[in-house]
Amino acid sequence: QVQLVESGGGLVQAGGSLRLSCAASGSIFSTNVMGWYRQAPGKKRELVAAIGSGGSTNYADSVKGRFTISRDNVENTVYLQMNSLRPDDTAVYYCNAVPFRRDWGQGTQVTVSS
Repeated sequence: QVQLVESGGGLVQAGGSLRLSCAASGSIFSTNVMGWYRQAPGKKRELVAAIGSGGSTNYADSVKGRFTISRDNVENTVYLQMNSLRPDDTAVYYCNAVPFRRDWGQGTQVTVSS
């Protein structure tokens, strides 16, 4: 059974930073591309950053240059460093494989105030 546990969200002012963590169990992590997704109220869930098992990364245009994804293949953990946060980054953030698997974690709320 896959378990995904996200943490690190919170309330921050525009321009601030947060670092999200996701601990993954099961087979989802080891050889898969992992990603951070987010879902804002009334919007579809979107992929914002992805990282391959070898460390190659891709980012949505909206976060490029501000967010950095990384992973620890020993600890089965994926991180998202978020800098220069904006109010439109407000969302619940989730991690999952890319393409995503059926099971999701509870997510972590990020709220950016203006």
